[in-house]
Amino acid sequence: MWGLCLSLVSFFALPTLSAQDSIAFSLRLEEVVVPGMPGLQSYVAAQWQGEWLLIAGRTDGLHRRRPFEAFLASDNNQLVYVVDPEQAQVWSASLIGLPPSYYEQLQATNLGFEQRDSVLYLLGGYGYSATAGDHVTHPYLTAVNIPGMIAAVKAGTSLLPHLRQLQDDRMAVTGGYLDRLDSTFFLVCGQRFTGRYNPMGPTHGPGFVQQYTEEIRRFGITDDGTTLSLSGYTGWRDSAHLHRRDYNMAPQIFPDGTPGFTIFSGVFQHNVDLPWLNTIDITADTYRVVPAFDQYLSQYHSAHATLYDATEGQMHTLFFGGMSRYTLDSNGNLQDDPAVPFVRTVSLITRYGPDSLQEYRLPVEMPGYLGSGAEFFPAETTPRQEALDIIYLDSLEETETLIGYIFGGIESTGPNVFFSNDPTVSDASSRVFRVYLTPNSPSSTGLAHPIDGHTYFQAQLAPNPARDLVQIRFQLPRSDAVQVRLTDIQGRERRHTSLGTLPRGSHTHPLSLQDLPAGTYLLQLTNGHLRSWHRLVKE
Repeated sequence: MWGLCLSLVSFFALPTLSAQDSIAFSLRLEEVVVPGMPGLQSYVAAQWQGEWLLIAGRTDGLHRRRPFEAFLASDNNQLVYVVDPEQAQVWSASLIGLPPSYYEQLQATNLGFEQRDSVLYLLGGYGYSATAGDHVTHPYLTAVNIPGMIAAVKAGTSLLPHLRQLQDDRMAVTGGYLDRLDSTFFLVCGQRFTGRYNPMGPTHGPGFVQQYTEEIRRFGITDDGTTLSLSGYTGWRDSAHLHRRDYNMAPQIFPDGTPGFTIFSGVFQHNVDLPWLNTIDITADTYRVVPAFDQYLSQYHSAHATLYDATEGQMHTLFFGGMSRYTLDSNGNLQDDPAVPFVRTVSLITRYGPDSLQEYRLPVEMPGYLGSGAEFFPAETTPRQEALDIIYLDSLEETETLIGYIFGGIESTGPNVFFSNDPTVSDASSRVFRVYLTPNSPSSTGLAHPIDGHTYFQAQLAPNPARDLVQIRFQLPRSDAVQVRLTDIQGRERRHTSLGTLPRGSHTHPLSLQDLPAGTYLLQLTNGHLRSWHRLVKE
């Protein structure tokens, strides 16, 4: 969570909906006291037979501004924890005594990790290395035997027999995501950061080297229980869209039944320290930027969960708190704070079709500025797709059901604390919350606030297909500045017109197509915040 910028808060209004969309369930959070829980954020997690294995991460809050105070080794998590959330038991064991490559990586922050059966694979991560004499991104892929490690922690025996490691610079990534489709692992986005954090940039003070991967790396992990190796390594590089880190990536079942992932938001854009708003879908063979959707209510990594309703063909992704550029007030006004503050918002993105997504703010909130750098743990009894950890919504009982837990992350005393340089204004949270879901709950109807550029503009194109001219008809709920942008399917801009500030009401804008070749185009209507995308066919 590096490089936040300070700015004033601005406001713009969403349309007031007389009958807001309902959602398919309601949520309730319940805090549970687990004595001895550590305060951890940005850690690594695995589950085995109802118990959690927690490794790495940090024990402090949001990192400090001054380089000599940021990411101190003294605030590294130097213990391995085992937690039984239902029996409220915690065990721990020290990393001291492990060989340096294990000892240093297993107390780093923002590692990539993925569980395959009884093995937890983790890679990269940022932190101080006594071996290197500097802060580094660790170039290791490490395998952890989960049941063996849990048993060793409980018994107080050596951790080393349950660890194996491979050194490979391609694994030196922090702030990315590691996930898996069958036997293929996906290491998505992130960065390699070497040196001390410095908000003044790489050439000031102690200096640093920062390199975004701008890639989706795919590979297999060959693991015979003794040695590790990578196989079939390939990379999709895209500096325009994959230049991001510290985001949420969630498993998805797409409308045609294909499994994959979606990259949600993340930071930072190329030329400005602001989050990305667009999302990217990934399947086994390809990826694509979603053309008709922006995410407003969650920009940084936070606890999140996915639910699939096979009956309705809907994919739901929940985001719990964290940090966000935008919030919604009680009247549905979207508030813009480019400093990207901590928020209490619980939001939902529902995928209704291939390019039909809708974002909602739910009526439940986090009980504090929580969620950033936290993790969601599905309950053992929750019906779900095991490999992807997607909960089957339509398989839940028609009563309130425990679907999982939220643990840890940063707890802040206020929305914007980065510039106070006070170490007491945020800390790593030790709080645990049960998450309960009630399907088809009447209380959920009308309480979610949708955010959608299509709803805002209510735009239509006529005729479509068109030959020489298309009429863009749209509504404005208030006076607003509007722009029209037309791109071809390769993403090349063919039209970009500012319509100026228009009054509230109905509008029609003619767009000439005379000099364009026949084909399919994407037309975007935007006020700079909300976007409405439309597919246009030129005959």
